[in-house]
Amino acid sequence: MRNFKAFGHAIISLFIISLSARCHGQVELDTAPMEKAERDALFSTIQGFVGNWWNGSDLYPDPCGWTPIQGVSCDLFDGFWYVTVLNIGPIHENSLRCAKNLEFRPHLFELKHLKSLSLFKCFKSQRRHQVTIPNANWENLAGSLESLEFRSNTGLVGKIPSSFGVLKKLQSLVLLENSLTGEIPPDIGNLNKLKRLVLAENNFSGHIPDIFSALGDMLILDLSRNSLSGSLPLTLGCLTSLLKLDVSNNHLEGNLLKEFAYLKNLTLLDLGDNRFSGGLTLSIQEMYSLEEMVLSKNAIGGDIRTLKWENLHNLVSLDLSNMRLKGEIPESILELKRLRFLGLSDNNLTGNLSPKLSTLPCLNALYVSGNNLAGELKFSMEFYGKMGTRFGAWNNPNLCYPLEVLPTSHVPFGVKPCQQEIKLVESNTSAGNVNKTFHSIASSGFMSHDPNHFCWTFPLIMLLFLNSYIGL
Repeated sequence: MRNFKAFGHAIISLFIISLSARCHGQVELDTAPMEKAERDALFSTIQGFVGNWWNGSDLYPDPCGWTPIQGVSCDLFDGFWYVTVLNIGPIHENSLRCAKNLEFRPHLFELKHLKSLSLFKCFKSQRRHQVTIPNANWENLAGSLESLEFRSNTGLVGKIPSSFGVLKKLQSLVLLENSLTGEIPPDIGNLNKLKRLVLAENNFSGHIPDIFSALGDMLILDLSRNSLSGSLPLTLGCLTSLLKLDVSNNHLEGNLLKEFAYLKNLTLLDLGDNRFSGGLTLSIQEMYSLEEMVLSKNAIGGDIRTLKWENLHNLVSLDLSNMRLKGEIPESILELKRLRFLGLSDNNLTGNLSPKLSTLPCLNALYVSGNNLAGELKFSMEFYGKMGTRFGAWNNPNLCYPLEVLPTSHVPFGVKPCQQEIKLVESNTSAGNVNKTFHSIASSGFMSHDPNHFCWTFPLIMLLFLNSYIGL
């Protein structure tokens, strides 16, 4: 009996201890481990972008608890939750959506552990409710911010704040597809940890500042689709870790840089649709990691045979269209075994189009239209069948295809059929043996499908043939 009572007391004691632990744990759970100042700053920041209707009342037990805010991430510092990531905009279905009338509130700069800030499709109107990026208080985030992105905000106007230059820990600065204007501030050159700088699809103007000497860790530089002018800065050669360089669709001019030779790791070079000139520089053939190179729509000029193309053995895509290049297509291009796209249209290229191009194992697009290529196309039917409309050779007046070899379905667009040569040999006459050669265009001679042409052409040929043998 005594043993039974002792056992009962033990069970009751364990139950009380368990209940106490659960209650104590519930108290800890219900007590939000986020400082009030941090919580208030976060809520005010979000309300500035999405509207005052949002109050976080459905969050439990705090913004970083069981029901976190989509786009908000936190980390623990000294036992408290602090916001480290803030993404506003329709990235996911349940993401925070921006209001029409929104603002940058100063509370944003009180999030002292913020590492990443992204605003996507928030500022939409280009006429009403335009917003500029504040220039003040960025120094408050200098010790933490690593990534800053504004994407697809057509109502985001004004200049890049020069105060961005204080963000010493920044590794990624992306200002893509906005309506920003003005010049690129030289203060960006202070961001020596920067790995990605994307300023594409805005309205930036002026010269590209010569600020890259201290940015040796940069991997991606994209300044495309703006209104930038002047020449390329020489310090681009200092970006020895660079993987992608895109300055296409601007108004840049001058010669291609000799300093390109230092960009040994570059895989993409896009200088297309600018005003560069001065010929192909030999430094290009030193960038042997290149996989994609676009130099099209520049009046660069010069001979295409200037470069040792075989050095660029990693090339997958090569676009040299509309560059005023001259000379014959070099045989060294046949060494580019990984090449898939070759664009040589709208130049002044001459000579024959080598059928060996069809031996490139990966080639699936070849464009040579708008040149002065000549002679007969000697590609196989299999080549034309494989390429289809991805083979373009029109606007080469002296280029033709062999009519008797190709079926109608494989005839290259805009290329004329070759002339058909007919030789008639006369027998001995008083004038001696005379060989007469007559030429007829296959499309309008005895090979024609036009019955009217056939009716007068064939009797004429037979008459000449009989004349050579029976002296009619």
